[in-house]
Amino acid sequence: MESLSTKSQLDMARNVHDMGSINKMREAIASGDETVLQEAAQQFEAIFVQMMLKSMRKAQDALADEDSPFNSQQVKFYRDMHDQQLATDLTSGGGLGLADVIVKQLGQTEDSYTPASVIRSDGDLSSLNRNRVYNVAEAQDIALSSQSIRSQSAQKDAMFESPEQFVESLMPIAEKVAEKYGMDPKAIISQAAVETGWGKFVIHKADGESSHNLFGIKANKGWQGEQAVVDTLEFNNGLPQKQKAAFRSYSSVEDAMEDYGRFITSQPRYSHAVENASDAARYTHALQEAGYATDPEYASKIMAVYNSDRLSALMP
Repeated sequence: MESLSTKSQLDMARNVHDMGSINKMREAIASGDETVLQEAAQQFEAIFVQMMLKSMRKAQDALADEDSPFNSQQVKFYRDMHDQQLATDLTSGGGLGLADVIVKQLGQTEDSYTPASVIRSDGDLSSLNRNRVYNVAEAQDIALSSQSIRSQSAQKDAMFESPEQFVESLMPIAEKVAEKYGMDPKAIISQAAVETGWGKFVIHKADGESSHNLFGIKANKGWQGEQAVVDTLEFNNGLPQKQKAAFRSYSSVEDAMEDYGRFITSQPRYSHAVENASDAARYTHALQEAGYATDPEYASKIMAVYNSDRLSALMP
């Protein structure tokens, strides 16, 4: 009956591939069944592979064209389902070798322990099974601790439900800032769209509150306000590299827009951009030349949005 119960516990955890399944694996491993240990190790390996695939997909999404049909929510939904199955397939029939390492770590033999302590008269777990459970608990604590650290870090999340809402909400503010600093409001909106993917990837602080940073302005030494540290892609010799950077955080989009106008017009290195602020193409090219972003295609991407049918259709 115990082997049947153990099998049931693993069945409940199988194919879930998330941290919630680890508790069920932990209970199953406590039975001491070597078959169960092997299955649990394979599921740990599947979780690891899926996390690896998910990280790769995020990097791919960051570089993907926003308007590409392969970047739609429907495609991502079915892609995630495919990745879950792929993780299961990759870790079956021998897998990547990680399961074997886990088995060696958790599946110690009785020869490693004093025989008198293997079976206790009070009916408690043997030292062999206790050691397995403790090892699984340690692995669980490490995984959950890592997950907690990630949750405490800033991340990028959606702030607007659609490009329509993005333009409708920001255009009135952009127009005021543009009039104050002699800029083109459409160019401001286009740059914000490139920086945030039409508001889908706005930096949010650890507590989930939006930073309202629409232009990717970093928190330099002169910045006295709040900031959020998040992973970002920087280009080095034309190649993207993942780095951590501190970005400015604002209390509202109005503050973010105002700071953008003040930032551009107060920095000497952007003087050429300010001089050409009425010409979007020259303005964005001057921003790139002055080092606003490391992306070699930065100006081209902004102008692609600026001249797109999508933005033209959304303009009031």
